[in-house]
Amino acid sequence: MEIKFFLCAFITFMFAVLLAPLIIQTCKRLKAGQSILHYVDKHISKQGTPTMGGFIFLIPLLIGLFFLMPENRFPALFLIIVTFSYGLLGFLDDFIKVHYHHNEGLKPYQKIIGQFGLALIVSLYIYFSGNTTLNFFGLEFDIGIFTIPLVILVLLATTNSVNLTDGLDGLAGGVSFSYITIFGLILTLISGQENLAMMCFALSGALAGFLVYNVYPAKIFMGDTGSLALGGFIGTVAVLSGLEFILPIMGVMFVLSALSDIIQVLHYKRTKKRVFLMAPLHHHFEQKGVHENRIVFVYIIITTVISLGVLGVYMAVL
Repeated sequence: MEIKFFLCAFITFMFAVLLAPLIIQTCKRLKAGQSILHYVDKHISKQGTPTMGGFIFLIPLLIGLFFLMPENRFPALFLIIVTFSYGLLGFLDDFIKVHYHHNEGLKPYQKIIGQFGLALIVSLYIYFSGNTTLNFFGLEFDIGIFTIPLVILVLLATTNSVNLTDGLDGLAGGVSFSYITIFGLILTLISGQENLAMMCFALSGALAGFLVYNVYPAKIFMGDTGSLALGGFIGTVAVLSGLEFILPIMGVMFVLSALSDIIQVLHYKRTKKRVFLMAPLHHHFEQKGVHENRIVFVYIIITTVISLGVLGVYMAVL
């Protein structure tokens, strides 16, 4: 492991820590505060907390560009462009919420169209660049044209899953920090993936800086600006590296957030009864009386343990 990876993470961490107060004050001055849904009674005290905090870790991500190796630089640049594009989509959603002072931003179909369009662009780039080989614990196989629907599915699922996980102070940021850091370690083991690994460390450092202000009680939320950007980054770095199959394993807590929400909606439509007290799953535990700090801690620990297990397998087979 080269020291430059940790140096990059440290620099982005410090940049985010110093940037955060400026963004928090700007959001307060512009009255860019979070609106809380009336039925989430446990979160009423968070009404008005500054949002759009995703900029705190997105801007420092650009620092990673200075650490990129000259060869094979474009995939990492493409990753940044896609991440910021998802962040822009989330920003539009946040801006509408803040401007009209309610918790509904873009219409669901508008958000899906934007997500699908970006996913299609990524899938076509990967297919026409010839990057159609999947790596599953050292086993490689080429899926050809099926890369396109797989990439679209991965990106749609990941962006929405991370977005659904962003419901408690430090939850989406903490789980993403654990996932992205260990995913970066895995990439350092695979030849030709150093630049993507560097971007993972750049973002993990910036996320750590953001979490200083986002853990309970949060001084700022990442908003859809942050959650969609994180989902876009996690999904895109997975498909660029051919590691799509380990994403749902390492990101199991994202998967559970999405599945619990889908199960709740489908079951309620059919029976008019709820499976969970509230969905996604973390809100169910919160309604059961579990403090959000404990929920966040458990989510991060599970993600870390499983991800370290995946890392261990790759260390053994590569």
